[in-house]
Amino acid sequence: MTTTSTAPTDRRARTRRRLIDHGLDLIERQGYEQTTAAQIAAAAGVTEMTFFRHFATKEQLVLEDPYDPFLASGIGEQPRELPPLRRAAAGILAVWRSLPEPEQPEIRRRVRIAARTPALRGAMWRSTGNTEAAIVAQLVDDGADPLDARVAASAVLAALVTGLYAWAEGEVEALGAAIERALAVVGADRD
Repeated sequence: MTTTSTAPTDRRARTRRRLIDHGLDLIERQGYEQTTAAQIAAAAGVTEMTFFRHFATKEQLVLEDPYDPFLASGIGEQPRELPPLRRAAAGILAVWRSLPEPEQPEIRRRVRIAARTPALRGAMWRSTGNTEAAIVAQLVDDGADPLDARVAASAVLAALVTGLYAWAEGEVEALGAAIERALAVVGADRD
């Protein structure tokens, strides 16, 4: 007799998916501050310990960003003679265009929750710190002045977050259009 077992990674992915789905549902219904990790775990049918095996904090459930590792590499592929701001914007835009389209309803929910929750808005800006450091390091490694690199990274990330918030609130219909429009403001599409 042959039995089929669920691979641990498949089971882990399903558990994570349930935690995200139930977590976002509860947060949208009750509010971020009023929703606990224990409530999310119970709604997903797992223990609170299991929740924390998947997410170090409740905040991470909402703010997790799978794209950060790719951004600096996209900037590194841009011509070094470009000014740092233009280079950073063009690099992020190139990375965005090369990635598969994300699951937009979930991302829209996450960004909308972050945009509407003061504690998460601040946390979202703090979470861009690692991204900013990676962008600055790439620009400086490629010859940019450190101050110029920091200004460029800050400006590009501010544009990106503003575009995400506008999209999450329905001001721009498509995620890609919001990102492209935001990056265009800081020079991603200039010749």
